[in-house]
Amino acid sequence: MNPYHKLYTAEDSAVVFIDHQPQMTFGVANIDRATLINNVTLLARAAKEFNVPTVLTAVETESFSGYIWPQLLDVFPGQEIIERTSMNSWDDAGFRKAIEATGKKNILLTGLWTEVCVTWPTIEMLGAGYNIYVVEDCCGATSQAAHEAALSRMVQAGAVRVTTIPALLEWQRDWAKREHYDKLMGIIKGQGGAYGVGVEYAYTMVHKAPQSAIKPQVVPPKAGH
Repeated sequence: MNPYHKLYTAEDSAVVFIDHQPQMTFGVANIDRATLINNVTLLARAAKEFNVPTVLTAVETESFSGYIWPQLLDVFPGQEIIERTSMNSWDDAGFRKAIEATGKKNILLTGLWTEVCVTWPTIEMLGAGYNIYVVEDCCGATSQAAHEAALSRMVQAGAVRVTTIPALLEWQRDWAKREHYDKLMGIIKGQGGAYGVGVEYAYTMVHKAPQSAIKPQVVPPKAGH
């Protein structure tokens, strides 16, 4: 069976975050950088909720690229960061060992930049027998043209393009499964953009659930009522 003819699950997948560092972020031009940071943090929080193994790696942190975004580090406090000198993560023995240690063949890959630090390991990991899902709105490139060319090259090599919201919903799959439901909805309401706003509206206005705000809005009664 073609591996992409089967949906991945929280039990058979892992997530990789490559080089979400300041110097790399400065060069991103294909996506609004605040949106990029939000998407990466959203995916990371969902991965943690579903106990999906996660690998974080950084390149030349103190000599060039700077420390990984605090928004991402705070989701995985104290987790080992694979430090590299190579632009291609797959060239690094520590990175390969970390990937192998997850025991998973379905890898959701994100990183900066799409055209280098995402494309190169994707091609070689496909060759090594992994199924690669590139979460493209968690990736940043130096131009839209560079981003699209990189995605085309990865797809031609056998990777699959996905985006953040459907990537994390593939872990949930069935709303009847309640184990992660409430926490996932909380994550989505906080960081899920238009979808999250819609969830909050449905909860409060349709189902009359409490507002998510710590101090809910109180609407004063109209005069004469």
